[in-house]
Amino acid sequence: MDNIFTQRIKRTLSYLEEQKLDVAMITSPTNIYYLTGFYCDPLERFMALVFDVEKGIVQLFVPSIDLESAAKATGMDGLTPISDMDQPYTILKNWVGRSISQLGVEKKMMSLFQAERLKECFSDVRFVDVEEFITSMRLIKSSEDIQIVRRAIEVIEKVLQHGVSKVVPGVTELEITAELEYQMKVLGADRPAFETILLSGPQSALPHGRPGQRKIQSGEFLLFDLGVFVDGYCSDITRTFVVGEASEEQKSMYDAVLQGNLRGIEAVQAGKSFGEVDRAAREYIESAGYGQYFIHRLGHGLGLDVHEAPSIHGQNEMTMQPGMLFTIEPGVYISGVGGIRIEDDVFIGEDGKANVLTTYPKHLIEL
Repeated sequence: MDNIFTQRIKRTLSYLEEQKLDVAMITSPTNIYYLTGFYCDPLERFMALVFDVEKGIVQLFVPSIDLESAAKATGMDGLTPISDMDQPYTILKNWVGRSISQLGVEKKMMSLFQAERLKECFSDVRFVDVEEFITSMRLIKSSEDIQIVRRAIEVIEKVLQHGVSKVVPGVTELEITAELEYQMKVLGADRPAFETILLSGPQSALPHGRPGQRKIQSGEFLLFDLGVFVDGYCSDITRTFVVGEASEEQKSMYDAVLQGNLRGIEAVQAGKSFGEVDRAAREYIESAGYGQYFIHRLGHGLGLDVHEAPSIHGQNEMTMQPGMLFTIEPGVYISGVGGIRIEDDVFIGEDGKANVLTTYPKHLIEL
């Protein structure tokens, strides 16, 4: 039986044949990993997974310095190393060996430079976007994918617990952030999934603020937003605490966000739209009087990228399906006071219901 990567390659090749494309070129390192099991960041170097649809051949063009690692990839017919002195587009043209009229590409990934070089190689070619097909495959996670995500979540929740244990008034945001990111490595993460967010007091009202030298003080919100990659897949969790005793205003804000989070999760059901999930959370927060302070979408897809399809907002009428993985993360942000966000990673099981993969407590915790 073919392994998962060979199955994905064959499925992609069948799609390209149906679309009557001559050749297709995948250049996103993440999509190449999804299809082959090989990942590297080529930086400015050329890397592409090329499908010769007419011949039924799949070739990985890879920087020479990564050739040995790429040899472990599966599902391809061969490897072509590209040295720093080579002309990669000439090598690609010679490998194809003929004129082509339709070339499949990921249009969001393609630069003007790449388009011009490809036009020089294949003067009459028309570019056809194939990224939507790759995205549609990545939308549905396998049981194996979810097991890896669970490991990434297990790591990040241990990291979070460690970071929380280090919180005392007077320590800086960056000092706690350093503890968090060191612990990620200690616990076996490949790397952070994104730049760790640790914000205190009024700074927590910045949804994507950056930690700094500000000292954590009693009576303030403290927001952690962090995630890690493990074996290519990532986790993403946000929890907000109060340092010391919470005020009534802080309790009210927190409860509105928590109930919005719970109502969003309750609305998850295969066959319904993502817009319904956003509206369920948002309408509660509005009813609690904080609607104007909920200033972003409810969530986003999660997997090989920390932000991928679907985008969970009130206008998205995409139908939920078993196998989809995404975050639910309502937030309330009041300038000068602080912000709260509660984020869970949610998977739709075969029964069509929500499985909340994150387990870290989300009731209001006073540190």
